[in-house]
Amino acid sequence: MDDYIKKFWVGLMDGDGSIQVNHWKEKSLQYRLVIKLKNDILNYEMLNLISKTIGGYVRTVKQDVIWVVNKKEDIVEILKIFEEYPLLTSKKICQLNFLKTCLTKNSMNYYLKNRNNKFYNQSEILKAPFITPSYFKEWLSGFIEAEGCFSLRKSNAHSFSIGQNDDLYLIEAIKLHFEASNAVRNSYDNFYALEIYKKEVLKRIITHCSNYPLLGEKRISFEKFSEKLNN
Repeated sequence: MDDYIKKFWVGLMDGDGSIQVNHWKEKSLQYRLVIKLKNDILNYEMLNLISKTIGGYVRTVKQDVIWVVNKKEDIVEILKIFEEYPLLTSKKICQLNFLKTCLTKNSMNYYLKNRNNKFYNQSEILKAPFITPSYFKEWLSGFIEAEGCFSLRKSNAHSFSIGQNDDLYLIEAIKLHFEASNAVRNSYDNFYALEIYKKEVLKRIITHCSNYPLLGEKRISFEKFSEKLNN
C-alpha cells in the first residue's frame, strides 16, 4: 500500500501540488511542498494517509485542507521519491528542478536572479518524446483525483473529462491508455482536454479506477458514476 500511495501522490502533486522556494527577508531560503484541497472529510483522510506514508503535516484553514512539508531535511528525504517516480507535468518538473538547484547552491543571490526564470526549460520538456513510465497507472489515479471529472447527465450523455495546461503529450498518453478514439481538444490558449462519452471507453476508465482506487473526495463522484454506468 505504501508504494501505491507514493505513486498516487506523485500524480496528485502533478495535478494539485505546489513546489515552492521562498526567502525570509533575503536572509535565508525556505522550501515547501504543498497540496491544497477542498476541506472535505475524504480529502482530509487522504492527506493524512499521505502524511503518514511520506511525511509532512495536515492542517485545515476554513474551506481548505492543506498538506505541507517545510522542513528542509524532510524535503531532501521526500525528493528521493521523485527520483524513483518522476513527476510528469512540465511545470512541476521545472519547479522541482529549481528547488533542487537552490538546495545544492544554497545561494540567495542565485535564487533572486533566477526565481523568475524557473520555467525557462519548459519548452524543451514539451518537445521531448514522452515515454510512459512503469508507474503510470498509479500516477494516473492520483492525477484523476486532482484533474478528472465524472459527469452524469439527465440526457444519459454521461462523460469523463480530464485536461491540463501545456502538456498535450500527457493528455495524449491518457487517451492512449484508455484506448479512446476521439481527438484531444484545444479549447483555449494552451489548455488540452480529453472528453469521453463512449460507453466502452468509460467502462475501461471505471475498471482502471476500481483497480487503482481514488483516495479522496473524487471517489464519491466516481462511485456514483460507476453505479449509473453499470446499471
